[in-house]
Amino acid sequence: MKRPYLIDLSLILVAIIWALNFSIVKVSLREMDPYSFNALRFIFATALLWYVARKRGHTLKVEKEHFWKLVGIGIVGNLFYQLFFIIGVNYTYAANAAVMLGTIPIWVALLSQFFTDEKLTLLKGFGVLFAFAGVTLIIMGGQDTLSFESETFLGNIITLVAAVCWATYTILSRKYLAVYSPIQYSAFMSVVGLIALLIVGLPFLVKLDWSQISYIGYGGIFYSGALSIGLAYIIWNNGVKMIGAVRTAAYQNLVPVLGLIFGLVLLGEELSVLQYIGAGLVITGIVLARLTVTSFKKSVKTK
Repeated sequence: MKRPYLIDLSLILVAIIWALNFSIVKVSLREMDPYSFNALRFIFATALLWYVARKRGHTLKVEKEHFWKLVGIGIVGNLFYQLFFIIGVNYTYAANAAVMLGTIPIWVALLSQFFTDEKLTLLKGFGVLFAFAGVTLIIMGGQDTLSFESETFLGNIITLVAAVCWATYTILSRKYLAVYSPIQYSAFMSVVGLIALLIVGLPFLVKLDWSQISYIGYGGIFYSGALSIGLAYIIWNNGVKMIGAVRTAAYQNLVPVLGLIFGLVLLGEELSVLQYIGAGLVITGIVLARLTVTSFKKSVKTK
């Protein structure tokens, strides 16, 4: 904690990884079904996390009284979230899905308020609302259609359930991250996710035409597994442990902002006024949420 800015930089790195992940996954899914893709990428994620955990002297062994509770948390975060996300996107527009997932910091804040000791302060509350408003403006200012018509209603609801699942996973994790290291915890959760997703994806894996998968497709599996899940989960869980669930979740709203930057720099896309305003609101919201950490430290030092 002598270098608290490293936590911020690491969470920004996660946002970069996740921002690129959407396009990479989209390319890979042209060559395989989403259920097979999920199962295969978790193989890479689990391999990386298990290797790092072993190198750091950790095992996958957990306390007996924690085992089934951790399995339950892993199913919520790595099975339910993944399935609801994929199914939801299939039944709604990408823009709608982005807005639904943009509610994750709000759900984290609300659930933390009622079920944990991490209470919602005024600054954190404004930070969460600013960030979500920014994400909404970014989507509204883009070329994709933002629609809540009846034909997309089911997809919107399913994607919203996915957001609640990830928020629940995040706040439930904090208790056990006080007992286990982020690396050990992430490795255990990835094993739970791998087993669950292999069971769900087995019928699709059997039918998968492996000859149709290119090197680019396999590269997408590796990137999405090793980086978007493996590395990102370690950093995410470390953030939850060190600065809390609410402040960590706020960084997820950087994903659409970085998506705009990548489009501007790499593809030469033009941004609308709403998107510039939205990006500013997201950054403002994250800064407000993090100011509570600095303020708390200063108040402690003066006592």
